[in-house]
Amino acid sequence: MLGVISQVLIAGALIGFLTWIYFNTVENLNQRGIPTGFGFLNQVAPFKVGFSPFLDFELGVSSYWRVFFIGVQNTIFVSILGIIAATILGFLVGIMRLSPNWIVSRTAMVYIEILRNIPLLLQILFWNFAVFLPSLPLPKASMTFLDTIFLNNRGLYIPKIIAENQTSGLIIIAFIVAAIIGTFFLRKWAKQRHDLTGKRFPVYITGFFGIIAAGFIGIVVTGFPLSLELPRLGRFNLAGGIEFPLPLFSLWFALTTYTSAFIAENVRGGIQSVAKGQTEASSALGLKRGHTLNLVVIPQAMRVIIPPTISQYLNLTKNSSLAVAVAFEELFAIWSGISLNQTGQALVIIAMTFLVYQILSIIISGGANYYNKRSQIVGR
Repeated sequence: MLGVISQVLIAGALIGFLTWIYFNTVENLNQRGIPTGFGFLNQVAPFKVGFSPFLDFELGVSSYWRVFFIGVQNTIFVSILGIIAATILGFLVGIMRLSPNWIVSRTAMVYIEILRNIPLLLQILFWNFAVFLPSLPLPKASMTFLDTIFLNNRGLYIPKIIAENQTSGLIIIAFIVAAIIGTFFLRKWAKQRHDLTGKRFPVYITGFFGIIAAGFIGIVVTGFPLSLELPRLGRFNLAGGIEFPLPLFSLWFALTTYTSAFIAENVRGGIQSVAKGQTEASSALGLKRGHTLNLVVIPQAMRVIIPPTISQYLNLTKNSSLAVAVAFEELFAIWSGISLNQTGQALVIIAMTFLVYQILSIIISGGANYYNKRSQIVGR
């Protein structure tokens, strides 16, 4: 009982202290003529947001609310791309690090040691200003593929899919979502089948083509309502289609390579934690090295790989705030940077930024921990 009372008192004291700081800060800001509140969120943002893959932004019309949501969207977008790419690359490099081939293992070691020991901010600046920007051509001399995809020192331009009406687009998306859900059920069935018969089923390949087929069926059912908007070279730059700006690619590339070096070490440590007898037993059964790695070693190593890798996912998400160095419009750059300078609402804007990063961290950590729990070896 005494322990509960002490915890309640400590929690109350902490809440009271934070409340005092809040009201004291508000009072000091008001004394200096800096009003604080959420009213500015409905005001029109007097600046342009260049990159927004899903939310539209109209200069002179869109409010600060839209700027905030675009910043959150861009942060999530680059974080998801980085987590996926860093995981794949990290596993590949980690396995290479343990290769019996001397050249392959030493190449992986050099990759890991160089990227882990150079500050991420410096790597972002290096890839953007020293490699990609001077190496890629100007817009008028863009590298092109079939006159539909263009690459230059301003970014990558690809065709944009446009639906004739919103209903048709939602129907096509519903077909694709149904195929994705069906793939999960297919994976569950394939696992049960494997446990009973020992036969493996190509779940991921089947699911991939199933999703493509479902999308095509949706297009046919809705009467082919889609059209392509192709990028075209204008007087100074390309217009139309979807633009992925160079700062986005530079940031994604640096986040991926930097984080993958740490994940690779997690993979190496996880694989080395598996008893050598497991590998010897699988070899005695006639399994090839690839099958041994995929079916015996990796499943057991995951319980060691996942916990430290969760931290790397969180670091990658928070490190995306370094995008301000290359002027990519993620949350920190356009919200805690441009919007704060325009409005002066430091307390509200910084608090909202804190809250977003905290929520993203909880979501990533919760999802990864759930997967970690599912992948643990069940003991007797």
